[in-house]
Amino acid sequence: MLKGIYKSAEKSDGIPYIVISIKSDAYIMKNHPRYIPAVFLSLILLYSCTDKKMANIPSYLKDFQSEYNENPRAANLKWFTGARFGMFIHYGLYAQLAKGEWVQLRDTIPVAEYAKLKDTFTAEKFNADFITDLALEAGMKYITITSKHHDGFCLFRTEQTDFNSLDAPCGRDLIGELDEACQKKGLALFLYYSYAADWKHPYFYAREAGWENARPAYPEPQPEYKFKQDEDFRIYVDYVHAQLKELLTQYPTVAGIWFDPIMGFYSRPDLFPIEETYALVRSLSPHALISFKQGANGDEDFSAPERNAAARVGSQFEVARRVYEKNKNKPREICNTLQPRAWGYNKQADGLHKSADQVMQMLNEAKELNANLLLNIGPKADGSIPEVDVATLREAGRRQKL
Repeated sequence: MLKGIYKSAEKSDGIPYIVISIKSDAYIMKNHPRYIPAVFLSLILLYSCTDKKMANIPSYLKDFQSEYNENPRAANLKWFTGARFGMFIHYGLYAQLAKGEWVQLRDTIPVAEYAKLKDTFTAEKFNADFITDLALEAGMKYITITSKHHDGFCLFRTEQTDFNSLDAPCGRDLIGELDEACQKKGLALFLYYSYAADWKHPYFYAREAGWENARPAYPEPQPEYKFKQDEDFRIYVDYVHAQLKELLTQYPTVAGIWFDPIMGFYSRPDLFPIEETYALVRSLSPHALISFKQGANGDEDFSAPERNAAARVGSQFEVARRVYEKNKNKPREICNTLQPRAWGYNKQADGLHKSADQVMQMLNEAKELNANLLLNIGPKADGSIPEVDVATLREAGRRQKL
């Protein structure tokens, strides 16, 4: 907004002028009065553009304003390398079965049967305010949440499928709620998106086409699956791109897209137009960072190894070896779990979750490696966070302040 004050029309040596005070500067417009409206308009445009830039900048980047104006993605990456600690959330239909996020594949639950879980998905205790407050108490600077996991269920508003939280009894845009809470409290929000696995979409590639986890090992063919030839996969790619457009336009301040699982890509890299996908993200959100685990083509902004900074997968594939070399010196984010292994809630792990001592150890190890720690929680079926994890994160936050 223009913060100018019209003071007076005066004369100096017989020449009329107007003084406009804007912050600490004085602009003296001499000679011809008809220049005054043009100068006023220029100043209004200048300051309204500045205000617009400041309004559009994500709240978590408020201390990087000048860098953001110069290069949004570089500013975001600079912030990211200093963020150090984030919260990972795996939540979806699978939480109702309490056996982890891969339960559809591991228990070979038929597509139609698994889809019925949508009819009982209420998320009544998913509370974005509580989650963001907990993240802040734990000393975290950002949150990464599964917008779509391998089962294909979406936690956001989408026109591409009715397999989403708004069309379930939940009736809510959970990503939108978390995005709003994060923006309000100065936290960054990354969106996990399962690009290289979708056990629901008819045209994701078949197990026989290259990767055993591309589909569950069903003893009988699933009528929902329509993939017949490689060309069919483009239908799925178009679906992904349409959803990425939705995510990056509905939630324009998100910090980045966190793609997964990389083995689905390494097994059939020829099917994924990865440069096109990345270009789409860059065009829609100039500040957004991109991660695809240890990397798909080397254009990622950071790598995200699991549990161990030195973790590598897919070494049998030439593309994996090549991309690892490209990304090995980039910023790293080590992702790990509070449960022993599972990312989604697993009731069998109750009583075995990591302690505050273990969290502090992981934080210290990440710090020594100049890496971030992305620590996962798996909400229960109703969206509530296990009480033991709440206590652990609060204690870890308290210790960091000592």
